[in-house]
Amino acid sequence: MTATLAPRADLPHSTDPALERAWSVLEAVPDPEIPVVSIRELGILRDVRRAADGVLEVVITPTYSGCPAMSQIAEDIGLALDAAGLTPHRIATVLAPAWTTDWITDDAREKLRAYGIAPPTGQCASGPAPGEQVIRFVPRPLAAPACPRCGSVHTERLAQFGSTACKALYRCLDCREPFDYFKPY
Repeated sequence: MTATLAPRADLPHSTDPALERAWSVLEAVPDPEIPVVSIRELGILRDVRRAADGVLEVVITPTYSGCPAMSQIAEDIGLALDAAGLTPHRIATVLAPAWTTDWITDDAREKLRAYGIAPPTGQCASGPAPGEQVIRFVPRPLAAPACPRCGSVHTERLAQFGSTACKALYRCLDCREPFDYFKPY
Protein backbone atom coordinates (compact mmCIF):
# COMPACT_ATOMS: atom_id res chain seq x y z
CA MET A 1 0.00 0.00 0.00
CA THR A 2 1.48 3.34 -0.99
CA ALA A 3 -0.07 6.50 0.34
CA THR A 4 1.17 10.00 0.84
CA LEU A 5 0.14 11.05 4.30
CA ALA A 6 1.31 14.07 6.19
CA PRO A 7 1.93 13.58 9.89
CA ARG A 8 -0.89 15.02 11.97
CA ALA A 9 -0.06 18.31 13.65
CA ASP A 10 -3.40 18.54 15.45
CA LEU A 11 -6.16 16.18 16.35
CA PRO A 12 -8.44 15.79 13.35
CA HIS A 13 -11.61 17.82 13.11
CA SER A 14 -13.93 14.90 12.55
CA THR A 15 -17.62 14.40 13.00
CA ASP A 16 -16.97 10.73 13.79
CA PRO A 17 -16.73 10.46 17.61
CA ALA A 18 -14.99 7.07 17.34
CA LEU A 19 -12.15 8.61 15.31
CA GLU A 20 -11.74 11.46 17.78
CA ARG A 21 -11.76 8.98 20.66
CA ALA A 22 -9.21 6.75 18.89
CA TRP A 23 -6.84 9.71 18.42
CA SER A 24 -7.19 10.51 22.11
CA VAL A 25 -6.56 6.89 23.18
CA LEU A 26 -3.56 6.52 20.88
CA GLU A 27 -2.03 9.76 22.14
CA ALA A 28 -1.20 7.83 25.32
CA VAL A 29 0.49 4.83 23.63
CA PRO A 30 4.19 5.11 24.49
CA ASP A 31 7.06 4.19 22.23
CA PRO A 32 8.31 0.84 23.61
CA GLU A 33 11.99 1.86 23.33
CA ILE A 34 11.56 5.42 24.66
CA PRO A 35 8.58 5.28 27.02
CA VAL A 36 8.58 9.02 27.83
CA VAL A 37 7.25 9.87 24.36
CA SER A 38 4.16 8.61 22.58
CA ILE A 39 4.02 7.12 19.12
CA ARG A 40 2.07 10.21 18.12
CA GLU A 41 4.77 12.57 19.42
CA LEU A 42 7.44 10.64 17.48
CA GLY A 43 5.42 10.86 14.26
CA ILE A 44 4.97 7.08 14.01
CA LEU A 45 1.18 7.42 14.26
CA ARG A 46 0.25 8.88 10.89
CA ASP A 47 -3.51 8.66 10.62
CA VAL A 48 -6.68 7.23 12.11
CA ARG A 49 -9.47 6.89 9.59
CA ARG A 50 -12.43 4.86 8.43
CA ALA A 51 -11.52 2.40 5.70
CA ALA A 52 -13.86 1.83 2.74
CA ASP A 53 -15.41 -1.12 4.61
CA GLY A 54 -16.11 1.08 7.67
CA VAL A 55 -13.44 -0.48 9.87
CA LEU A 56 -11.32 1.82 12.02
CA GLU A 57 -7.87 1.89 10.43
CA VAL A 58 -4.72 3.10 12.19
CA VAL A 59 -1.83 4.06 9.91
CA ILE A 60 1.71 3.85 11.26
CA THR A 61 5.16 4.37 9.75
CA PRO A 62 8.32 2.82 11.21
CA THR A 63 11.20 5.08 12.19
CA TYR A 64 13.31 2.93 9.89
CA SER A 65 12.55 -0.09 7.72
CA GLY A 66 13.96 -2.69 10.10
CA CYS A 67 12.63 -1.22 13.34
CA PRO A 68 12.16 -4.19 15.70
CA ALA A 69 9.65 -2.25 17.83
CA MET A 70 6.95 -2.12 15.14
CA SER A 71 5.31 -5.39 16.13
CA GLN A 72 5.20 -4.22 19.75
CA ILE A 73 3.78 -0.86 18.67
CA ALA A 74 1.06 -2.59 16.64
CA GLU A 75 0.23 -4.83 19.60
CA ASP A 76 0.08 -1.85 21.98
CA ILE A 77 -2.21 0.03 19.58
CA GLY A 78 -4.53 -2.99 19.36
CA LEU A 79 -4.63 -3.38 23.15
CA ALA A 80 -5.36 0.34 23.66
CA LEU A 81 -8.18 0.32 21.09
CA ASP A 82 -9.63 -2.91 22.50
CA ALA A 83 -9.57 -1.52 26.05
CA ALA A 84 -11.42 1.58 24.81
CA GLY A 85 -14.03 -0.57 23.06
CA LEU A 86 -12.98 0.70 19.63
CA THR A 87 -13.46 -2.47 17.61
CA PRO A 88 -13.19 -3.67 14.94
CA HIS A 89 -9.93 -2.10 13.88
CA ARG A 90 -6.86 -2.84 11.83
CA ILE A 91 -3.37 -1.44 11.58
CA ALA A 92 -1.79 -0.47 8.27
CA THR A 93 1.95 0.06 8.02
CA VAL A 94 2.90 2.63 5.38
CA LEU A 95 6.51 3.04 4.28
CA ALA A 96 6.16 6.01 1.93
CA PRO A 97 6.85 8.74 2.51
CA ALA A 98 9.59 7.52 4.80
CA TRP A 99 9.60 8.67 8.40
CA THR A 100 11.94 11.51 9.28
CA THR A 101 13.05 12.99 12.58
CA ASP A 102 11.45 16.23 11.36
CA TRP A 103 8.14 14.65 12.46
CA ILE A 104 9.14 14.53 16.13
CA THR A 105 7.12 17.18 17.97
CA ASP A 106 8.77 19.96 19.95
CA ASP A 107 7.24 18.53 23.15
CA ALA A 108 8.78 15.13 22.39
CA ARG A 109 12.19 16.72 21.76
CA GLU A 110 12.02 18.32 25.20
CA LYS A 111 10.90 15.02 26.77
CA LEU A 112 13.84 13.23 25.10
CA ARG A 113 16.25 15.80 26.50
CA ALA A 114 14.79 15.50 30.01
CA TYR A 115 15.05 11.69 29.73
CA GLY A 116 18.77 11.94 28.90
CA ILE A 117 18.61 11.51 25.12
CA ALA A 118 19.85 14.37 22.96
CA PRO A 119 17.11 15.09 20.40
CA PRO A 120 18.00 15.31 16.71
CA THR A 121 19.28 18.67 15.54
CA GLY A 122 18.44 20.51 12.35
CA GLN A 123 15.96 19.48 9.71
CA CYS A 124 16.40 16.56 7.37
CA ALA A 125 13.84 17.49 4.76
CA SER A 126 14.00 20.67 2.75
CA GLY A 127 12.00 21.95 -0.15
CA PRO A 128 9.59 18.99 -0.47
CA ALA A 129 6.88 18.84 -3.05
CA PRO A 130 3.43 19.12 -1.46
CA GLY A 131 2.75 15.96 0.52
CA GLU A 132 6.28 14.57 0.10
CA GLN A 133 9.44 14.46 2.19
CA VAL A 134 12.96 14.63 0.78
CA ILE A 135 15.30 11.92 2.00
CA ARG A 136 19.04 12.49 1.98
CA PHE A 137 21.25 9.42 1.76
CA VAL A 138 24.38 11.39 2.57
CA PRO A 139 23.81 13.23 5.82
CA ARG A 140 24.72 16.87 6.12
CA PRO A 141 27.54 17.50 8.56
CA LEU A 142 25.98 18.69 11.81
CA ALA A 143 27.43 20.27 14.90
CA ALA A 144 27.98 17.93 17.82
CA PRO A 145 24.78 17.51 19.86
CA ALA A 146 24.47 19.27 23.18
CA CYS A 147 24.68 17.14 26.29
CA PRO A 148 21.13 16.59 27.59
CA ARG A 149 22.41 16.73 31.18
CA CYS A 150 24.58 19.86 31.34
CA GLY A 151 23.91 21.51 27.94
CA SER A 152 27.56 21.56 26.85
CA VAL A 153 28.27 21.24 23.14
CA HIS A 154 31.74 19.92 23.98
CA THR A 155 30.79 16.33 23.13
CA GLU A 156 32.24 13.44 21.17
CA ARG A 157 30.75 10.45 19.39
CA LEU A 158 31.81 7.14 20.89
CA ALA A 159 29.83 4.84 18.60
CA GLN A 160 27.61 5.24 15.54
CA PHE A 161 25.00 3.05 17.23
CA GLY A 162 23.70 3.47 20.77
CA SER A 163 21.04 1.59 22.67
CA THR A 164 19.05 1.27 19.43
CA ALA A 165 20.02 1.63 15.76
CA CYS A 166 18.31 5.02 15.53
CA LYS A 167 20.57 6.48 18.21
CA ALA A 168 24.34 7.12 18.42
CA LEU A 169 26.39 6.97 21.63
CA TYR A 170 28.06 10.23 22.69
CA ARG A 171 29.97 11.46 25.72
CA CYS A 172 30.08 14.94 27.18
CA LEU A 173 33.67 16.09 27.63
CA ASP A 174 32.65 18.54 30.37
CA CYS A 175 30.44 16.49 32.71
CA ARG A 176 31.94 13.19 31.35
CA GLU A 177 28.50 11.54 31.16
CA PRO A 178 27.62 9.26 28.21
CA PHE A 179 24.31 9.85 26.41
CA ASP A 180 22.31 8.66 23.44
CA TYR A 181 21.74 11.03 20.52
CA PHE A 182 18.66 10.46 18.37
CA LYS A 183 20.22 10.57 14.89
CA PRO A 184 18.54 12.90 12.42
CA TYR A 185 17.27 11.28 9.24
